[in-house]
Amino acid sequence: MIRILCPTDFSDNAYQAITYALRAYKNEECTIYLLNTYTPAVYQSEYLIGSPGQIGLGDVLQTASTTQLEELKNRLIAEFDNPNHSFIIHSAFNTLLGEISETVAAENIDVIVMGTKGATGAQEILFGTNTVHVIKRSKCPVIAVPPRFEYEAPKEILFPTDYEIEYDKPLIEPLLLIAGNHKSRINVMHVHTGLALNTIQQNHKVLLEKLLSSTALFHEVPNNEIISAVNAFQAGSKINLLVMVQNKHTFLERLFIEPIIKKIGFHVTIPFMVLPQT
Repeated sequence: MIRILCPTDFSDNAYQAITYALRAYKNEECTIYLLNTYTPAVYQSEYLIGSPGQIGLGDVLQTASTTQLEELKNRLIAEFDNPNHSFIIHSAFNTLLGEISETVAAENIDVIVMGTKGATGAQEILFGTNTVHVIKRSKCPVIAVPPRFEYEAPKEILFPTDYEIEYDKPLIEPLLLIAGNHKSRINVMHVHTGLALNTIQQNHKVLLEKLLSSTALFHEVPNNEIISAVNAFQAGSKINLLVMVQNKHTFLERLFIEPIIKKIGFHVTIPFMVLPQT
């Protein structure tokens, strides 16, 4: 049983992300948690002490949230009609990040699937603020789905690495699950710096080769800025899913620094899976 958490603000991007989860895991028995959080537009201390202007506002917001979640669930059931999938709706008076953390822990969530931008997402922003914080803090894998993404089965997966971390089965199991379901090829990309791999990196590469077995191709690409290398690889090969490991050694943090994004022109036009280091 795979437990998938799908936060939604009822935007088109959020809906696309949920449908991506249903398609990508269509052959797996899954419980999909549809999560919406709400807070009053003006959330001040008087709300907590029962200001007359605020009394009942929480109930109104909860009713609206629950109603929309039920409508969303019914729409998904009607559209996909998959007996492998069951839905649980969850409406909460909380911040999105706080509720995601609590739900992941309470429900033993296996993967979070969410849109990269909400209803008010601007074109020039790579990821919305909520998506960035979820990716950086999550204790389980996160799949971020960009706006207007037309579903493609993840047959070709790009997995950039610098071989700085030790790979084990629990770390890459979510990647192996998707690759196995779709008979995917995993393209492991190492951007070499002109220096040979040290002993630790070589050992990590051997471990990764064993874990991925025959499902992977290993690529050495010329010395380059990593983000430019990812862009170039995608330009030369059809890639359906980008996968990275989130840890203090990797370049992932730099993707969230606006000046670097603008300078290099990194654009995520395919789903982006981030694995937390175990």
